Amino acid sequence: MYIPFDQLPPHARLWIYQADRALTAEEQEEIKPMLERFATEWSSHGAGLQASASFLHDRFLVLANNEAVTSASGCSIDSSVSFVRELEQRFGVSFFDRTRLAFLKDDQVEVVSMNELKNKVAAGEIDGHTLYFDTLVNNYGELQDAWPRPAQQSWLSRYF
Repeated sequence: MYIPFDQLPPHARLWIYQADRALTAEEQEEIKPMLERFATEWSSHGAGLQASASFLHDRFLVLANNEAVTSASGCSIDSSVSFVRELEQRFGVSFFDRTRLAFLKDDQVEVVSMNELKNKVAAGEIDGHTLYFDTLVNNYGELQDAWPRPAQQSWLSRYF
């Protein structure tokens, strides 16, 4: 069962996928009904999930489920991964490259490879206060309250 993204409860579980490039407005308009259809049809062992999906900052695909209604099973999570893979193929984008990190700088998403991170920190281009899009955020309340968050408040804290 689809629920509008902005009506998710704070405890709703999230899966955040970062695209390797910004998606155009046209691509997002094409994806939007696909997201709603997926969320409407997404189920766990035959029980519909109270789910939603959204695209944030032109780059982040967020799938969500209200686990208080029905928990996502391994099979339902597998089906969501298959859906994301289909989007990858259709739009020529990758959502599974975990070696690139996204920061918010001057109101723009800046992507940095893991290989570049230490040099950017040493040069002062990224510091503990730089806002980081932590894709490990796992619930809607945290997304609303602390996303992006200062890098020092994430797993990146070891770099500062």
